[in-house]
Amino acid sequence: MKRDSFSHLANGPRILADIGGSSASFGLETAPNQIEAIWLTECAAYPTLGAAMVAYLSQAETVAAGGYQARFAGIAIANPIDGDWVTMTNHHWSFSIEAVCSQFSLKSLVVVNDFTALASALPYLAPEQKHQIGAGVARAGATIGLVGADAGLGVSGLVPAGDRWIAIDSEGGHATFAPMNEREIDILRYARRYHEHVSSERLVSGIGLSLVYRALCERARVEPQNLSTGDIMDRGLHRLDPVCEETLLAFCEMLGTVAGNVALTLGAKGGIYIGGRIVLKMSDFFERSGFRARFEQKGRFSDYLAHIPTYVITEKNLVLSGMSAMLAAA
Repeated sequence: MKRDSFSHLANGPRILADIGGSSASFGLETAPNQIEAIWLTECAAYPTLGAAMVAYLSQAETVAAGGYQARFAGIAIANPIDGDWVTMTNHHWSFSIEAVCSQFSLKSLVVVNDFTALASALPYLAPEQKHQIGAGVARAGATIGLVGADAGLGVSGLVPAGDRWIAIDSEGGHATFAPMNEREIDILRYARRYHEHVSSERLVSGIGLSLVYRALCERARVEPQNLSTGDIMDRGLHRLDPVCEETLLAFCEMLGTVAGNVALTLGAKGGIYIGGRIVLKMSDFFERSGFRARFEQKGRFSDYLAHIPTYVITEKNLVLSGMSAMLAAA
């Protein structure tokens, strides 16, 4: 990534973090375009965010890179941010931004939604850091959309504002799920037994795969097994279980619906980017799936969407880079 301003590094290294519902990544920005001591851990391994940060700062590589000298930090977290107190939606961590600053002697801590940070990195992606699915050509300087599935479902976008971009702080993954065929109507009926409001995230996410799997087992009149998200993906990708395979096919199509809705809502003629580890783990399967066909399946606006490109983000740790971009622009 290349950016114009790195004045925010004049006061020493910056701690960067990407906190998801199941895992967390930490890194130390020590120089322009340089993030060192990247460390990935499971959130469940630590009782609090503070405990995870202590563990990160104790890593030999972090110590060698000067982590304890850092007085500025940025955290991108899978959660809405509204005030000092942060309570995660898909994990038990809660924390006060001011208290974390005090615990680690930070002069500044910027906390933003993880997809807001990811969106901030999109203008700097190199061609080899993304893979286009289907047709379409991005219009230069046009609004960009972002959708991605990890433990939850993230939505954001970038709006051009002169010579810079403004990232949208969105919780669009919690918008109401819209079924497009009989299979998805059956999935929705099943999900409504357990959830008064069925959002897209309830189904199109890591936590949603098991719910979709159970719904499709009932539809196929087979007994569901106690499978984790990883189990469902592994069995589906290797064609070891027809219901698991159908679960992944349904996931890809439902994600196409969400992405198409975001493209229409934002007028994202600059393209729609697909982030998150789930799609990366099924890259070949995803490209062969009905994702792109569903993305374009919008009736009178199918031609409109056919001209909008969709890209899978292939670069890892991009949220850390996006967090760095937001600190640079602050």
